[in-house]
Amino acid sequence: MASPNLHPMINVAVKAARAAGSIINRAALDVEAVRISQKQVNDFVTDVDQAAEAAIIETLLTAYPGHGIWAEESGREHGAKDSEFVWIIDPLDGTTNFIHGFPVYCVSIALAVKGKIEQAVIYDPSRNDLFTATKGRGAYLNDRRLRVSKRIRLQECLISTGFPFRPGDDFPNYLRMMTDLMPKTAGLRRPGAAALDLAYVAAGYTDGFFEAGLQPWDVAAGSLMVTEAGGLVGNFTGEPEFLEHKECMAGNPRVYGQLVGILGKYSKFASAGEKAALRQSNLTSAASNAVDADGTPGGD
Repeated sequence: MASPNLHPMINVAVKAARAAGSIINRAALDVEAVRISQKQVNDFVTDVDQAAEAAIIETLLTAYPGHGIWAEESGREHGAKDSEFVWIIDPLDGTTNFIHGFPVYCVSIALAVKGKIEQAVIYDPSRNDLFTATKGRGAYLNDRRLRVSKRIRLQECLISTGFPFRPGDDFPNYLRMMTDLMPKTAGLRRPGAAALDLAYVAAGYTDGFFEAGLQPWDVAAGSLMVTEAGGLVGNFTGEPEFLEHKECMAGNPRVYGQLVGILGKYSKFASAGEKAALRQSNLTSAASNAVDADGTPGGD
């Protein structure tokens, strides 16, 4: 049951998320029977994504027929086209995990009002974990108020991420980011569902998160969870207007600042000077890793 003190729009979103969750849980009992198609290499969609999305949209538009819809699978074809209220939906974040029976996936629903996220629900159907947030009213897991972690030393911190997996993703840049960051942390994790990654930063289970290539429906709900739990969220250079930048970084305020310091130079929004310095350091490290004609390591 939704808590009676929740915002009415959150109650409707919770109802929608639970309807999608029950479809996902039923399908998870026989994941081999799920029909899978490929949007592009390593980017999958199933009939479960589509059924869950349809259930969410029907629930939302029954309550709010004048609202707009922006959903991962059906885009903007449903709902009002010119509403200031737009529901941003990912019906099954972590589809690749789901089709393998790896139980890390969720439903993500956010409401943007005039472009700003004001309501958020993330539902993990395999754990029955319900994350909710309303702008200005805090973030909750089930009925427990969430706060980001208090860790301030990066070497004690657990950071989650998402690896690039699509053709055209910048794998070398990502490997450089990991090489730079990993030795400075207590560990790097790649659970495989960005919305849950952000919810876990809000809950303090991880201390920070970063990923490139994300779409608005991946991060809309989770970004409000983080800020309502006292954290910060933005792109890799720390700019808060990140929703359509395809870069997302989050953390408690102290960790976030340190992540910007380490990863900001890898951002596509980094300054020309930072990009030039990064290119130079890459050339230097490539030279030091080269092998001389006599077979000894070069670069000196």
